[in-house]
Amino acid sequence: MNLLNVRKGQFVYYQNKLHQVYSVKAFFKQSVHLVRLEDFEQQLATAREINLYKPKHMDSFVVNHKRYTLHKDEKAKVGDYILIINPQPDSLDYHYLHAIEMVSSIERNGVISNKSNGIKHNEYWVMIPGLQKGANIIDLEIPDVNYITEQGNQQLEIQTPEAHIPKIGDIYQCHDSVPPLQAMVIAIQGDTLYLGGDVEVKMDELMDTDSWSLVHSIPSL
Repeated sequence: MNLLNVRKGQFVYYQNKLHQVYSVKAFFKQSVHLVRLEDFEQQLATAREINLYKPKHMDSFVVNHKRYTLHKDEKAKVGDYILIINPQPDSLDYHYLHAIEMVSSIERNGVISNKSNGIKHNEYWVMIPGLQKGANIIDLEIPDVNYITEQGNQQLEIQTPEAHIPKIGDIYQCHDSVPPLQAMVIAIQGDTLYLGGDVEVKMDELMDTDSWSLVHSIPSL
């Protein structure tokens, strides 16, 4: 790449592995500061040593030892990781192209990230955990058949986690209210749960991920 075209956040290949540009310092010999996505190891490189890659729908890659698949049509939920694809920050927001952020709350027109950025729904793609069917593995610039097969086999071995059973102290967010409501479970009687703010819901309603999301859970003793 030409140094003039290198920007923070870009996905690039360096030494055959997928990295993200962390910063650019034009006056240094190794002017491009990279973060290897698979393990967050930091490395220095020259612009000539890296090749640009533009993420696509259904691309799959490892971030900090966990695999994700990009999906442009998925609706983000609290706790999801998102990749900024079309950044349009206002004066109070600081997200940038290909920034990876976690969703902390949902609003009508977008989400609020863990970095307090307001991100509209058309600005991001959701990073779905795991290797989705039909996904394109992009960890390596030069595809390795054995690596791709190994990743597929590992995914088959991953067991689906058990659904979280609501308990006292858990905090949930309701997506059907405007603005979104967050409330704590304060009492449980049979299949009825009582939340702060005089909210009463059935167990199956609270476990409906289209309407409710778990924001915080008290660890079991």
